[in-house]
Amino acid sequence: MKLQQALDSISGLHTDFIKKAQARLDNLTKPLGSLGRLEDIVKQIVGISGEVFPRVDKKMVVIMCADNGVLDEGVSSCPRAVTAAVTRNFLKGFTGINVLTGHAGAKICVVDVGVDDDLECDGIINCKIRKGTWNIARGPAMTREEAVKAIEAGIDIVGKLKEQGINLLGTGEMGIGNTTTSSAITAVLTGGPPEELVGRGAGLTREGLDNKISVVKKAIDLNKPDPDDPLDVLSKVGGFDIAGLVGCYIGAAVYRIPVLIDGFISAAAALVAIRMHSGIKDYVLPSHGSAEPGTKAVMKAVGFEPFLNLGMRLGEGTGAALAFHIIDAAFAAYTRMGTFGDANIEQYVPLE
Repeated sequence: MKLQQALDSISGLHTDFIKKAQARLDNLTKPLGSLGRLEDIVKQIVGISGEVFPRVDKKMVVIMCADNGVLDEGVSSCPRAVTAAVTRNFLKGFTGINVLTGHAGAKICVVDVGVDDDLECDGIINCKIRKGTWNIARGPAMTREEAVKAIEAGIDIVGKLKEQGINLLGTGEMGIGNTTTSSAITAVLTGGPPEELVGRGAGLTREGLDNKISVVKKAIDLNKPDPDDPLDVLSKVGGFDIAGLVGCYIGAAVYRIPVLIDGFISAAAALVAIRMHSGIKDYVLPSHGSAEPGTKAVMKAVGFEPFLNLGMRLGEGTGAALAFHIIDAAFAAYTRMGTFGDANIEQYVPLE
């Protein structure tokens, strides 16, 4: 699906079904509102699906994989080859995301949208734009047309997953150097100073962190991304992995599937998507508060509060996989708790 067509097709939540969900929640044997955010989760997903009892049993984490030219500036302690190696390892079943999605009864969808290697592997979806972005410290990461192509790849992936019956999505990524691109995007779209947004990524020294901050500043000063044009920001200082995730959020809104943010990189992608169309926010849920410092700025900018705060910064979609359990718990309570009628108790009435 073309990007503009997708954006034009996004509509709001089914408010009538949200009211029905609220009525059921208020009739469960508990004080009104006592399940807190679990009730909000239920109502949001009911509003997305347009069903009083939607299913959330077909879970998938989409992992967008790509390399970043900015790695040439020494912004990571990991070499470029790690992106391809980990992308292949996702198919071997022993990475962090494999373990946590397996524990949650979920699957993964691995997408090569710009890895600097030839990944001829069954199980990896080839949507490669090219082998990595250009170095944002020397010029734009990609052309505007390439950014659109990567976004549309994400939209189409979600459309195919919808056809397969997937009813709950998580977002993940793999791309050495992508905390640098995410920091640059976040700095432009939130107006925050890079010194407060850039983190150590895979484990930089203090000297390495100072260099990374300098590189982000240089990229912004050189490329002059327009904060009022999120696509311009994405194409100038972003990455193919982030662009693919932007497409996943747009696709989730188009195909009416709830989608979970993972950590900092996928949060930056969510910010871009929501700036492109504010209605996308209705379809997105946070998972955890990444240890990367820029995450707080993104969450504040979009008005989200993470479900979990575990000091994690692994990426890959691992935080989203953990949040699947929270959504399962919310719907277990919603569907299996008894009503006041079942318990022969008079229903609670809100106090004046």
